[in-house]
Amino acid sequence: MPKDMTIHTSDTAIFERRESAARSYCRGIPTVFASASGSIMRGADGAEHIDFLAGCSSLNYGHNDPDMKAALIAHLTADGIAHGLDLHTTAKAAFLDAFESHILAPRGMDHRVMFTGPTGANAVEAAMKIARKSTGRTNIVAFTNGFHGVTMGALAATGNGYHRGGAGMETQGVTRVPYDDYADGLDSAALLDQMLSDNSGGIDAPAAIMLETVQGEGGLNAASADFVRAVADIAKRHGALLILDDIQAGCGRTGKFFSFEEMGVMPDLVPMAKSVSGFGLPMALVLVRPQHDVFGPAEHNGTFRGNTHAFVTARVAIEKFWADSAFEADLARRAALIETRLTELARLIPGAYLKGRGLMRGVDVGTGDLAGAICKRAFQGGLIIETSGNEDQVVKVLAPLTTPDALLSRGFDILLDAARDVLSTTKIAAE
Repeated sequence: MPKDMTIHTSDTAIFERRESAARSYCRGIPTVFASASGSIMRGADGAEHIDFLAGCSSLNYGHNDPDMKAALIAHLTADGIAHGLDLHTTAKAAFLDAFESHILAPRGMDHRVMFTGPTGANAVEAAMKIARKSTGRTNIVAFTNGFHGVTMGALAATGNGYHRGGAGMETQGVTRVPYDDYADGLDSAALLDQMLSDNSGGIDAPAAIMLETVQGEGGLNAASADFVRAVADIAKRHGALLILDDIQAGCGRTGKFFSFEEMGVMPDLVPMAKSVSGFGLPMALVLVRPQHDVFGPAEHNGTFRGNTHAFVTARVAIEKFWADSAFEADLARRAALIETRLTELARLIPGAYLKGRGLMRGVDVGTGDLAGAICKRAFQGGLIIETSGNEDQVVKVLAPLTTPDALLSRGFDILLDAARDVLSTTKIAAE
């Protein structure tokens, strides 16, 4: 038997010595983690932290859900397929059956499921390519503060200049327009429609219009249902496909399985990743309406476009949490609790205000320095939480959707105490 090579230490020297400078989250969360369960992460030093980051919404059902873990272990011990390219497997069939029965059919969705490489960016790349091939056009309309990934095609649609600067070359093929409420008094949808309708408007006829209904990395900007419906109508009238990127906002994060439910729209393409596997395993897909399923065999491919282990856990997640309405109903109650506690945080800081929707919420505290200081102090108190926004000014809550009420409240107690501590040492006075 091979010896246990696990490093049981909180020493970070190996990371400083060998890991690329591209590492990110660990800079603000300087702990070596060893285990996790539910909404708790444990460091190698034994310290416990409440998780309000959830793998950036990749762990909506918490860490190591016991039912998913049991199914995965059973699959492994039975010598179940570990890697299958895009071959037919029993695990994939079971996932597709559950997804059809509990997700697509009840929502009247006729979409086919295209498995891409394992990242959200790959799903976005595939959706953009499908739109271009289906329409014969090249331009994609995206929105200010959108974030769709950092591979070259997805990066072109990402608003953040820091990330686009990492490309090392010009990004192309995307026209960016104002998101909902981007500027005071501006009807962004009407502006887009006017520019597309004007032969001198400067926007080439688009293959697709792509947006997030809640901009996760952009600062929890939440589009209104009226705006999303208007964009859907504009896309249809101008011959463009509607891509709703549900990578971070989907799988229950906004209170429904899809973030666009109850908005009265039916997207042509839906990129999904993050929590679609249920267990934090890499898995991404694109939902595509049959008339736009235009790729030939392997025209968009990838060695890991079928993560069989993720199929196993994803099926359990769907059957456990989405086979009836109980979980969804409880999400509404939890969302109200989160709003109440975040309102307390906003009241501590002059000018601060709530952002987001459902269980994808946060508080804009005005500056990235203040938001970063609050999150740093919260980590010292035992809470993992991060920022987002164009200036990192939003304290962003992405707690697992399954977090028990008592633990959720404890996490918010830590967050509010952290804010009070930071405010007591700054020039910002509490109300």
